[in-house]
Amino acid sequence: MRVSEVFTSIQGEGRYIGLPQVFIRLAGCNLRCSWCDTRYAWEGGREYPMQKIIDYIEKTGLKSVCITGGEPMLQIKGLRILVERLKSRMNFVLLETNGTKYDEAVFSKVDCVSCDIKPPSSEEKSDLEVAEKLKDKDQIKIVISTEDDYYFAKQFTCFEAEVFLQPTHPMKAGWVVDQVIEDKLDFRILPQLHKLLKLR
Repeated sequence: MRVSEVFTSIQGEGRYIGLPQVFIRLAGCNLRCSWCDTRYAWEGGREYPMQKIIDYIEKTGLKSVCITGGEPMLQIKGLRILVERLKSRMNFVLLETNGTKYDEAVFSKVDCVSCDIKPPSSEEKSDLEVAEKLKDKDQIKIVISTEDDYYFAKQFTCFEAEVFLQPTHPMKAGWVVDQVIEDKLDFRILPQLHKLLKLR
């Protein structure tokens, strides 16, 4: 598999925010979001033996693993094998994806699909048919950088996956909180913790 980096940190977003995890960042992405903070993973990377990844995880002693990118779904054959091996070792597996590609074998096997739906400010688009296939074990995350992003996010009230709104700065967060309360939405509003703490 082409890997950008493997490291240990805390989960900075969504339902598992603050949880220590091993991160496997796969290289390559099919989108070019305007505010992406991992542009170095768009291309490049290096071939990384899967056993070396497993050995690293076991050395940390952590059971929780996040497969992220880039876009992991671009390496679907290797991803299926990696997920299978991680689950056979009783690892908790969180898959982060941009919501442009679907694979039943992977989505059903991981513990949580964390789908980063792309709002207007990203200048990209996710496939909403992918989001519709998510289950209640999964989550949808939407960055809120503009008011248009919020109005875009409102359409996800009828989806099965839990929705997390991620305001890009404190001033915007207050407005988002007021709007969610006024609109009586069952959304959760969380910061991107890794950015606040200046972590990977």
